[in-house]
Amino acid sequence: MNTGILIVHIAVSIFLIAVVLLQSGKGGAGSAFGGGESQTLLGTSGDSFLGKLTTVAAIIFMLTSLALAYLASTSAKSSIMMGIESKPKVEATAENAKAAPEAKAPAPAADAPPIAPGQSDKK
Repeated sequence: MNTGILIVHIAVSIFLIAVVLLQSGKGGAGSAFGGGESQTLLGTSGDSFLGKLTTVAAIIFMLTSLALAYLASTSAKSSIMMGIESKPKVEATAENAKAAPEAKAPAPAADAPPIAPGQSDKK
């Protein structure tokens, strides 16, 4: 059933795109704001055949969209959250702190003399 509705949905969406692209333009921005002679704000007063086809295709598109959304919400097997396992969180405890090695600063070389304050180590 999902496959049939999906095929109808894709076919109607392609048909809707084609019908909208086949329609002629309603004019520029000037005609929408009073520049046109017999046009209203949303186009001409009479509906054309392509306009009626667009309306029917849009209604079918919306109905198939709602049907696909309803069918997707009722099927529990397609959830992506079903396969995720929760991992236990590692808490900072004394045992974990002992297991982790601490980073220490490197020790100075044994044969190098200590540097007094105010001296540099450059020779």
